[in-house]
Amino acid sequence: MGALTGYRVLDLSRILAGPWCSQILADLGAEVIKIEKPQHGDDTRKWGPPWLKDNAGNDTRESAYYLSANRGKHSVAVDLSTPEGQALIQKMVIESDVLIENYKAGSLKKYGLDYESLSQLNPKLVYCSITGFGQHGPRAAEPGYDFIIQGMGGMMSVTGERDDLPGGGPQKAGLAFADLTTGLYAAIAIQAALLSREKTGEGQHVDMALLDTQVASLSVLAMNYLTSDNIPGRFGNAHANIVPYQVFKAKTGEFIIACGNDQQFKALCRSIERADLAEDSRFETNAGRVIHREIITDLLQQHFYTQAAEFWVDRIHAVNVPVGMINNLKQTLEEPQVIVRDMVIDMPHTLRKDYRSIGSPIKLSKTPVQYQKAPPCLGEDTDQILRKFLSTEELAQLKSKGIIQQS
Repeated sequence: MGALTGYRVLDLSRILAGPWCSQILADLGAEVIKIEKPQHGDDTRKWGPPWLKDNAGNDTRESAYYLSANRGKHSVAVDLSTPEGQALIQKMVIESDVLIENYKAGSLKKYGLDYESLSQLNPKLVYCSITGFGQHGPRAAEPGYDFIIQGMGGMMSVTGERDDLPGGGPQKAGLAFADLTTGLYAAIAIQAALLSREKTGEGQHVDMALLDTQVASLSVLAMNYLTSDNIPGRFGNAHANIVPYQVFKAKTGEFIIACGNDQQFKALCRSIERADLAEDSRFETNAGRVIHREIITDLLQQHFYTQAAEFWVDRIHAVNVPVGMINNLKQTLEEPQVIVRDMVIDMPHTLRKDYRSIGSPIKLSKTPVQYQKAPPCLGEDTDQILRKFLSTEELAQLKSKGIIQQS
């Protein structure tokens, strides 16, 4: 039994932020019913290649992008643009705990699927809206895209090589950072609302915005600005407040040092046989190293050119200073620590018996995450789920009209 076993979630969201949130809830045991458009489904189903290969090694039409965010869910294909489809969702809401949607602010009102309408049917409903800019404000009606939010929200101003270095300039993260973090915050907010409901008996509207989450995620850098009035810039693979805390190149390969305090710096210098650096008054404290960043970084970098990256990592690791290689994805997923922590999981898929996926990072001692179901094909569970809400005759009628679809 999972921590959220017994809770039913209607997931009307598409793409990434909403599905990422509902996948977390599914991993924790909630019954997540993914509502998709017949014949089309979640937009990300078409965001390939790469595609999942079937048992014979042939490409299916299940994209890796879609697979990444839809584990543990039931796919029910319903046309929300029809009165019958809207009535069906309203009937399902009465027996649900949570609804997640990421339509533009106010756009579900015309379907009677907005918070005000559905909370009348089920006052205990926790209704989570995920948008680019939130439910109010001058940009509320605009669509939100992760890339745009990373730019508007300040992240790209502090990501990338320094402007005075080759290749300098704004850079987005390699992953959809605003989408993923908004999904995480949304999962936290939904669980908080469910806990509140235990006390009050009432649900509530959870209003999540990508821009809000991106601004919140500026964390230390935002406080650096509010404290100093100095606008932070890009430091590439270095740290604004700690030195040395960056990537270094070796004779072969590259590696990371993350020296968090002065004692670690002394241990680092001894391990690389440069104890003299720790004795230099300019570098004795982190504050001094930040002030003399260019000098100490250059001295270390020239020294590291004399040996391979693995040589330095072994030496530095031996004195308990944070250090590590830079892995590609293959190396990451083959890392023994990743394997022993069950971060790569095997679970059967309708189209492939030896399907593998990335596991959940949540480890609970009493109610562990359980992987009950691979990401579903479009409409895979329509009949199974809707039998709980409709008669056989009603199911047949809606199918004949194309309002619902069973794969």
